[in-house]
Formats: sequence, structure tokens, C-alpha cells
Amino acid sequence: MASALQAAYDARLERGEIRPDPAQAAGLKPLARLEAELAAAQPAGGLAALFKKPQPASQRGVYLWGPVGRGKSMLMDLFFETAPVAAKRRVHFHVFMGEIHRLIDAWRRGDAAARKARFGQHKGDDPIPPVADVVAKEATLLCFDELQVTDIADAMILGRLFEALFARGVTLVATSNRVPDALYKDGINRQLFLPFIDMLKRRLEVVSVAGVHDYRLDRLRAAGTWFSPIDRDHERAFDALWKEMLGGQEETGAEIEVLGRKITLPHAEGGLLRASFASLCSVALGPNDYLAIAQAFHTVFLEDVPQLSPARREEARRFVTLIDALYEAKTRTIVLAEADPIRLYPAGDGAFEFERTASRLQEMRSASWLEER
Repeated sequence: MASALQAAYDARLERGEIRPDPAQAAGLKPLARLEAELAAAQPAGGLAALFKKPQPASQRGVYLWGPVGRGKSMLMDLFFETAPVAAKRRVHFHVFMGEIHRLIDAWRRGDAAARKARFGQHKGDDPIPPVADVVAKEATLLCFDELQVTDIADAMILGRLFEALFARGVTLVATSNRVPDALYKDGINRQLFLPFIDMLKRRLEVVSVAGVHDYRLDRLRAAGTWFSPIDRDHERAFDALWKEMLGGQEETGAEIEVLGRKITLPHAEGGLLRASFASLCSVALGPNDYLAIAQAFHTVFLEDVPQLSPARREEARRFVTLIDALYEAKTRTIVLAEADPIRLYPAGDGAFEFERTASRLQEMRSASWLEER
């Protein structure tokens, strides 16, 4: 059978949308293998299918890992579009885990009637089997973008959850910036997480997509990362770069939990975040919140940054803390601001202290800093 995935990839090459890349070709091969296996596993049609319920079978999935900007998500998206499976879902891993925790909470809090309505069953104290039933019923192919584990609550349930999903015939494809053995590195009670890593390596073909070329960095170099002043032309350029970095994906939003509080970020997709200065610096966020944001996203688009003054001392303080977190995490930061970094806090009490932040912002614009991610 001809590979629809390979044909879609070749079409992009012919249109000049992508360039030949040996690392991407290495990632394409296992995806094409899985495409063929999924097609062969589809139930036969005809009268036999009416009387015999097909048994689900989980296929050996694919885990693509490597640095940012190498085309992992693009490969997975092409695979998802062409995969010969009707019940399939492509979702950012953090979004999926948020849904899982809400389902678990619904099972634990629900009475028999509420459980029956949501899960189609109501008996038992263990939420994992009914939650896995819900997930498997909705999709037998799950494609996760940017699988990473930093939360202990996620780490403690992943092994049992995916063991249940695999048993229900779910096939998994995932992208990640980390090799499986580096997931949840230095996490609390990591030894309890190790069986999940072993399961991933058994059930998924682990492939490095680590080409020398960073395609997202090319876009940032071409467009620049600082847009000022805030005018119609710069707003259009900022918006165009955001859409180009999304690569055709829709914003799904994200929710980050920090010390029991939830931060809702409506304009996010995968490792990309777009947020306004007001939404991050004019509200009561602190260092832990900014550290969590910097860890969760590899690229942050920050818009509508105003000129600062002593009258906006608290907002300026939060902005300094945010930039420190992004700087230390090597998060690529694209800014739409009223002025260049050195003119953002031009005078008054606090302007001298802001010079360090202005220097960091200048450094974060440089090609050498962008290449460090």
C-alpha cells in the first residue's frame, strides 16, 4: 500500500515548504511503519463485520524527541492527518493531563447517578479504569505534542493510566524535547515514575529528530524578536510571526497549576504562549508563577508592553521577575513594546535598577542567545 504520509511529506518538499532533512527522514520512517500497521489492523468490512465485534489492538507507537524547531510536530501532524484511523485525537500533553485530572475528580466526587451519566458505570473506588474507558472510547489513536512531566500528580498516575489505555487498544504517538530516560528528571519520588519510562520504551519506537537546522529559529532571525513602537505595522508583523510559528495549529490554551492555584493562559499551543503585559504583570503573579511559565513554554510572545515609570512600580517589578525567569530558562521571547529595552523605563525612581533587565532584554534579541535554546 502506498504511504499517504510519505506522499504528503513529498508534496511539501515539492512545494518548497520544507527542505530535505535526514533527521526528519529518520522520523518519517517509523511513522510510515505505524501507518501501514494501523491500516492492516482495521476491521474488515462486509457481513462478517456486522456479527463479529473487532478486538482492539494497540500498535507499537512512535516517540519523536529532539531539540526545539527540528520538525517533530510537523511530522506528527502529517501523520495524524493521514493516519487510517477514524477515532483519533491530536492534543498537547498538558491539556490532556488537565482533562485526566478533571475526570478523576469527577469520578471521586460523583454519586452513582453522576458517575453513570459521565462514565456509563458507577462501581468501584479506583478512577483509572473508568477514566481509561472514556479516553479509549473517544480515540484509539492519541497523538501528544510536547510530552513532558514536571508535576508529581501527573507522574504518579501515568504508569497505571497508560497501562490501562494500551490494554484497551489505544496507540500512542508523541513528540518531546527529552529522551524518555530524562522525563521527570530529579522529580519527587522519581523511582515510582521509572516503570512508566520502561513502558514507553517497550511500547513506542524511540527516534531522535535532532537535525542541525532549527527551522523556528530561521523564522525568528528573519522577522526579529522585538517590535516597537506599538503601531499598526508592528502589530501586523507581530501577529503574522505568531501565526507562522503556530504552523497552522489552532490555539488550544493552557492551564498551569502552581502551589494549588491555576493560571489560565487562553492563547497557547504546545510550547508556544502569547500573552499581554497586563495579563502577566498587572495581576498578582509571583516568582513561582513566572518560573512555571518559563518551564512550560519554549517560546513566549509578550505584547502591549508599556513604557514604565515609578507610578507603575509593582507592574515593573513583576516584569523584571518575569524576564529573569524567561532569561534563565532560555525561553525565546518575542516582544511588542512601546519602546526599545533601554527606553522602557526612561527615568525616575527604579530606572537605575531596571538597567539590568534592559541589558538582559537586549541580549535576548541577539542571534547568539537565540541559538542557545
